[in-house]
Amino acid sequence: MDQYLQHFLYPSTLFASRDSYVVKTILGSCVAICLWDPVAKTGGINHYMLPTWNGNELASPKYGNIAIERLVERMLQLGCKKENLQAKIFGGGDLISTDRSAMLIGERNIRIARMILEEKDIPVVASSTGGRKGRKILFFTDTGEVRHKFLDKTNQ
Repeated sequence: MDQYLQHFLYPSTLFASRDSYVVKTILGSCVAICLWDPVAKTGGINHYMLPTWNGNELASPKYGNIAIERLVERMLQLGCKKENLQAKIFGGGDLISTDRSAMLIGERNIRIARMILEEKDIPVVASSTGGRKGRKILFFTDTGEVRHKFLDKTNQ
C-alpha cells in the first residue's frame, strides 16, 4: 500500500480518481458504493447516510439518490464509459437494535443502491451488506479491489 496515495472518505462525501489511491471509510448503517471502470482503470466511491433526499435542505451526497447520481457523473467526467462501470456495495448494517425506524435505515440504504444501479444498468459484482456489525473498507481506485473487515464496537 506504500505506492498508493491515501484518502479517508467521510460520511456525505464521494471520491473518484484515475490515480492510484486507497480510499478508507468506516460504515455502520451508512452505505458505500464503489464504482470501477476496468477499461479506464478508474475508481470512485461514495458514503451516504440516508436513502433519499426529501426536497428540503441541500441536495447533498448525504442522501443515496444524490450520492449515486453524483458519483456516476464524476466517473463519466474522468473519462469512464457507463457501459464499463461495475459496482460493489458495502454497509447498511443494523447496529442499533433499540429503535425500529433506525434499524430500517440500513435496509433502505441498501435497497436504494440496488434500485438505482439496476435502473442505470450498472451491474453489482460484489456486496457485503446488512448484518449486525460495522465495516472498515479499503478501496483501491486503480484495480477496483475492495478489502473489508467487520468491526465490533471494541475494534474500531
